Amino acid sequence: MGPLRLGFDRSVKVQFRGSAISSDGGLLLYRDLDDALGLTDMAAALIGDPRTGRNGRHRFAGFLRQSVFSRLAGWEDVNDADRLCRDPVIRQLVGGRAVMNGAASASAMGRFETEMLAQPDNLAALIDLPGRWIDAAHDRRPPKVITLDMDSSESPVHGDQEGAAWNGHFQSKCLHPLFVFNQFGDLERCALRPGNVHSADGWEDVLRPVLRRYSAKARPSIKRRRFRADAAFAIPALFDLLEAEGWDYAIRIKGNAKLHERIDFLTKRRPGRPPNRIVRHYTSFHYRAKSWSKPRRVVAKVEFHPGELFPRVGFIVTNRSLPNERVLAFYNGRGTAEQHIKEGKHALKWTRLSCMKFAANAVRL
Repeated sequence: MGPLRLGFDRSVKVQFRGSAISSDGGLLLYRDLDDALGLTDMAAALIGDPRTGRNGRHRFAGFLRQSVFSRLAGWEDVNDADRLCRDPVIRQLVGGRAVMNGAASASAMGRFETEMLAQPDNLAALIDLPGRWIDAAHDRRPPKVITLDMDSSESPVHGDQEGAAWNGHFQSKCLHPLFVFNQFGDLERCALRPGNVHSADGWEDVLRPVLRRYSAKARPSIKRRRFRADAAFAIPALFDLLEAEGWDYAIRIKGNAKLHERIDFLTKRRPGRPPNRIVRHYTSFHYRAKSWSKPRRVVAKVEFHPGELFPRVGFIVTNRSLPNERVLAFYNGRGTAEQHIKEGKHALKWTRLSCMKFAANAVRL
């Protein structure tokens, strides 16, 4: 079998030869995918280049490729660019003059990320970019079902970064980003927020653009639209929005005296010796809180665990007509979003928000 030729540059060959090997050679395949979908070119068209001179060494798209692909290879710090600018694979990925003369240096990449991209219009375009990239993929293979998971997380900081504050829930000084993922693991949209805001703060600004992209008019191929979130997002305005837009949802809500009164018959232990296994009971009923616009279905789960005196109780508000067990199973799927956040923390290192300015950290996120 001969060497593999790449679509974005037919002069580049990918082959395995023990005497001549590059540690980041696999990035060339991602670069070929980038070229096929036009992702970086799309981004470069949306993000404005503020440079006015004509002696720029690298094209704007080249900067963006170096920033993205360096992180994909595990080099998340701008300082790494001083070594990577000489790497033959990185130079080929960036393209243009970089192939012969080297990619951008650490100082050039620092200016690109903290000055060029941090301008308000560019930052707004950057926030929209994941959705546009996802749309480009969905245009080729339209989905029939979309499931969105919304959640927040911490990004611990160890300095005086703008917006950093103590968060009592996470017990750390941090920034507090908000994320929306789909069931494929794609990050639909995110927003960086100060560390001391509520978990759902700014949810509408993050979620509305995503719902708009998946509306029946924008995506007629989608037959089912579904949403999941934890108790921090049990907001009456969110319920009303999802119902108005035709989304099914399952959102956890905190228990109160009235809710516990409705499941009192399930929380009593049965006579006899308790079994050495988890016993689960389900029920559902309609309930209307004072702040709700109408009664809604609430599904309750009661679990008795061996060795525990009191049962574990959870409540889910939903507009789905599934059996109780399936509603809980659907809601439990939101744990996948938590795994995506962990992947971002530990694999992509999005927690490396060490810039002093808030906008520069938003760019890095």
